Amino acid sequence: MNEQNNALPREGQILCVLKPEVTRRDRLFLSLSFCYCFLLADALHWPWGLGNTVTVFLWLLLLTAFLGPETMFRRPESRVLLVVNLALAASFALTSNFFFRWWNFLALLVLLPLHSLSVCGVLPWWNPAMLWERFLLLMWGLFGNLWASFERPKASEQKVDPKRTLAVIMGACGGLALVSILLPVLLSADALFAAAAENLRFAATWHFGDAFWRLLTACVLTPFLFGFLFSLRHPRPLKHSGTAARTDSLIFALMLAALDVLYLLFLGVQSAGLFGGPEYLAGLGISYAEWARSGFFQMVGVTVVNLTLMLAALSFSRQEGRGWSGVRVLSAALSLESLILLASAAWRMSLYVAAYGLSFKRCMTYWGMSMMALFFLAALLKIRKPAFSFCRIAFPLALAGWLAINCVPIDWLTARNQVDRWLDGSSPSVSASYLLYDLSYQTIPQLERLDGSILVRIYDYGSEIPLSEMLQRRRDDALQDCRDWRSWTLSAFLVS
Repeated sequence: MNEQNNALPREGQILCVLKPEVTRRDRLFLSLSFCYCFLLADALHWPWGLGNTVTVFLWLLLLTAFLGPETMFRRPESRVLLVVNLALAASFALTSNFFFRWWNFLALLVLLPLHSLSVCGVLPWWNPAMLWERFLLLMWGLFGNLWASFERPKASEQKVDPKRTLAVIMGACGGLALVSILLPVLLSADALFAAAAENLRFAATWHFGDAFWRLLTACVLTPFLFGFLFSLRHPRPLKHSGTAARTDSLIFALMLAALDVLYLLFLGVQSAGLFGGPEYLAGLGISYAEWARSGFFQMVGVTVVNLTLMLAALSFSRQEGRGWSGVRVLSAALSLESLILLASAAWRMSLYVAAYGLSFKRCMTYWGMSMMALFFLAALLKIRKPAFSFCRIAFPLALAGWLAINCVPIDWLTARNQVDRWLDGSSPSVSASYLLYDLSYQTIPQLERLDGSILVRIYDYGSEIPLSEMLQRRRDDALQDCRDWRSWTLSAFLVS
């Protein structure tokens, strides 16, 4: 490739592949791409486990080998995303929580392309338009280079003798014809050989039936995967990105003012419930437990809407005149009100947990409220400095927060809390079925502290069985997961 093709693109450009020549090195990685797609079809099955971890690790290895370490690790964001992707991939081999598995899988579907395309994307990672740019590059890489898998290397690099190729084909066909003729003769000549061949045929039918479909899946996926890798090696500038249009700030000011007044009235009513206590609520015909357990999920959702509107107002309003000053003041008021709403929701959640104990959803709600509070603090910084990029803090904060919550043993904490409450008499019941089947294997050691003769109701079957039997069933499930390397997890191994 010439010097112009190898030059790094300038900021503000979108990259694309025109049509570079395919080399022998590309042919080698076409074969590796096919092998990877075959492994992908074999490893991605249910239940998830070590197979997902291996698949992601091998993808990153293939990407590094194809592009080179200098290209892969040139940008700081590439190095950060590499660490994040490795950590999320490792979680499949460590834990067995369905919620985290599913959301980590979705996160990897986004972060792996972002990491791969960071080597050729030109917009900075803190620019929200980067997501759209990377999406366009991904679509072009997957569908715009399908020809690369079927194009032969340029003539100067082809060293295969056509006559030698014809000899190989003719020899293979002759050998297959001879085997087809002589094999039935040998089967009829020896009963032992016929029995061994029958066993071999049964094993081949059983195993190679799945292998055929994996092979077919790999053949379908390979052109798309190789085309994507090929586009990363041969980027070209295509066009310049435009700047976002700004609108009259009065529109956003009126919307923010309406929400500020609404939340001011809402917080006034909330304060009466917070400080009035059970007696005040009883006078209104509302039980304290009913009031405490309602509303915190809605409050979290409301604050998401508030943050979205506020960021839109700060990003798309014309930064001039009294309207802009009003947008900044009203946005600051909305941020403070949202923080108070989150504090109120956290307080009510704490009252509910004190009465009914922890659950996985309640722990995640605590995490969600904490993350939203941090986002609003970052938004206050943007209000003070409008030129500051909110995403420059929000993106790393979101990644760090998600990695942090993945490291917290929520299932174990939930099980310990519910078992402790049962043992000290704070709770009349323990949700053993929920802890065993809705959460991960980490709950088993905590439930073993209970009397194994306790009858547990299985709602799917409408029957009751002893807790010891349920625990043994879950241990058998963990042992079954560990028998296949693709579904192996550390969580299952520790209790099997």
